Amino acid sequence: MKPLAVAVEAALAGGDVLKGYFGGDFRIFYKGELNLVTEADLASEKEVVSILKKRFPGAAILAEESGEEKGASGFRFIIDPLDGTTNFAHGYPVFAVSIACEEADEVVAGVVYDPVRDELFTAAKGKGAFLNGRRLRVSATKGLGQALLVTGFPYDLKEDLSGNLRLFNRFMGASRAIRRDGSAALDLCHVAAGRFDGFWEEKLGPWDTAAGALAVEEAGGRVTDLAGGAFHYRKGAVVASNSILHDQMLGLIL
Repeated sequence: MKPLAVAVEAALAGGDVLKGYFGGDFRIFYKGELNLVTEADLASEKEVVSILKKRFPGAAILAEESGEEKGASGFRFIIDPLDGTTNFAHGYPVFAVSIACEEADEVVAGVVYDPVRDELFTAAKGKGAFLNGRRLRVSATKGLGQALLVTGFPYDLKEDLSGNLRLFNRFMGASRAIRRDGSAALDLCHVAAGRFDGFWEEKLGPWDTAAGALAVEEAGGRVTDLAGGAFHYRKGAVVASNSILHDQMLGLIL
């Protein structure tokens, strides 16, 4: 099987696990004051990793909850079993399973599955981005004043409130509106789908951005770090846009 097909199978299975827990009773654990993990995260990750190992024996794994496992196949899967854990824990229906596949240090396939809306975002390097089989294209918005942007805040938000809000304040003054939905993977996919015109966020994990960033690029958008340099999921900070707005966004950041 191809990496994209395997990632789709695993993401759908992980999403089914999440649907089984959502709205019910489950245990919540704390990795920090604002950083939660639930039984659902762990169960989804277990299911996702099991499928990936079965279909791609020898593949390396980088998963949010269980960490890194080396492999010998040349492929590595980057997994967020529940992006939007805080939303999930509070019953807010915005969360997703995100899986990217990397080969030779390049993300070649990405899948983000929103089980509440049954929306499956897929992307393959050089082959486009899709939502439930329909090809995606970024928006055509030309000015920040007409743009709907989206962002998120890091878990250390309260430790440096003014510092963490500095970019939010700048963009709020320049854009039509800003949303904060609590799932970076979905935020990126919604940029790819033209629902948002741009996205920025700092202090992210590899599993938050690896799949969604590919979707934006394959939908005709642009993705960089906050300085306008080449993006890599290891950098932890990202600016994604419909491409037209990108330099305008960077101008507010730099």
